[in-house]
Amino acid sequence: AHVFGPQERFPYLANAAYIPPDAVTADYLGMLKNNGCNRGVLVQPSVYGSDNSCMVDTLRSGPHTLRGIAVVEAGVSDRELEDLHAAGVRGVRINLASETEGLTLADGERLAPRLKALGWHLQFYLDLPKMPEAEARLAKLPITIVIDHFARCPAADGTDAPAFRALQRLVSRDNCWAKIMGPYFISKNAPLYPEVTPLARALVAAAPERIVWGSDWPHPGARALMPEDHVLADLLVEWVPDEAQRRRVLVDNPSRLYGF
Repeated sequence: AHVFGPQERFPYLANAAYIPPDAVTADYLGMLKNNGCNRGVLVQPSVYGSDNSCMVDTLRSGPHTLRGIAVVEAGVSDRELEDLHAAGVRGVRINLASETEGLTLADGERLAPRLKALGWHLQFYLDLPKMPEAEARLAKLPITIVIDHFARCPAADGTDAPAFRALQRLVSRDNCWAKIMGPYFISKNAPLYPEVTPLARALVAAAPERIVWGSDWPHPGARALMPEDHVLADLLVEWVPDEAQRRRVLVDNPSRLYGF
């Protein structure tokens, strides 16, 4: 999930690709409670660049056990990384699919050894159909990596599409994880996104111990397809019909990945 604002306290980048409404700590914690979640992971959104203060403020805010995925500068200091780790950060996000400029894949390659020493991972938001060359470079990274939003592989193209097959090959590697989340990025058939189900099931089959789920609350990328959170959570019964596997996706796998 993400948190935004209040804007007067945590202003967005001047060149932010979008301006979301406030979705503050109290709102986020309320969403966790409504969905029966005792733990959560916050991801730094692109509109804040490398200023992680809004997210860190929430990480330090209350009784929930929270972790964070930060965005940093390419030349981030060891002290900054240590401070983020103390706040609960366990990874760095590299956004290759946003209009807002940030870390590049090359930056991730350079940062990987330093982040691995902290026990962190690299999370990638990328449009794999538009970046087929990324598969080979991601496969060479000497660190745990996490790919979110189905790597923007269009659900209508099915599981045999070249980009999705590349995603499957990546996730089959021992150091690669995937988040099954954000169906509105790859399908317009709201609210149940039936053509996303085969993709989710294929990823779980490829790496049952390395798949996690997220709500993507408050859904800044959904726009006109704004979902209800409980509907997204209920989709897991279709995506992961086996109850024991759902527990792995919701509890056991994230425990290992985020250090809960």
